[in-house]
This record gives sequence, C-alpha cells and structure tokens, in this order.
Amino acid sequence: MAAILSVSGSPSATSRTARLLRHLDDRLRGLGHEVSVLDVRALPAQALLGADFDHPAIVSAARRFAAADGVVVGTPVYKAAYSGLLKSLLDLLPQYALADKTVLPLATGGSTAHILAIDYAPRSCLQKPV
Repeated sequence: MAAILSVSGSPSATSRTARLLRHLDDRLRGLGHEVSVLDVRALPAQALLGADFDHPAIVSAARRFAAADGVVVGTPVYKAAYSGLLKSLLDLLPQYALADKTVLPLATGGSTAHILAIDYAPRSCLQKPV
C-alpha cells in the first residue's frame, strides 16, 4: 500500500488537530497503509526560525516528504490561516516537495467562521504544481 506522511502543524500535542490526525492515521493503517508521523513542534525551533536548510532535522523532514506517496497535513486555524509553525517548515521544503503526491489538508477551527480558512491559505501552498 501507500506510504503516508502525517504532518501536524499544531504547537500543542493535545490539540484537536493532533487528535484528528491520530484518528485518521489509525484509519489509514487499518486500510493497510504505512503511516509515519511528523510533529512540526518537535523540530528544533532555531532551525525553523533561522531557516537552516542544512540542519539535520530539516534535511530529515524533507527526505520524509520526498519518500511519501501521500501527505496529510493538519493545522489549527489562527487568524483565518494555517499555523506559523507549519509555514516555517513548508518554507524550508524544496519547491516541488509535494509534486506527484496526493495531499490532504485538514484544518481545525474554533468556530464556523473558520470554515473557509482551508481554501484561503493551506490549499494554495499545498497545491501540486501544474
């Protein structure tokens, strides 16, 4: 089956985003897929904030994206956009890191006012190049 990378852009280990991703991870495993988890909050802050493309943890994360057949990206919604934590990682990935991959963006918001947030921000940065 497929190798899936499940990426949490939440700064909290106990967030609704994390719970949603772990539930989906379990379902995907139940269907026979190999799922690996990448919690962006576990990456070194200095590497993310300093845009250290050569940091071993960032290189490893980029390799994990490259090795995946599909990527599930979960983020909480902050101010109608995806988390800054997630953006800091996405900015360090190669330009076509998501090319030829199935990508499922998931967002959790605090109210129905956040319903369009997934169309507003994550879709554009997670879209495959044409």
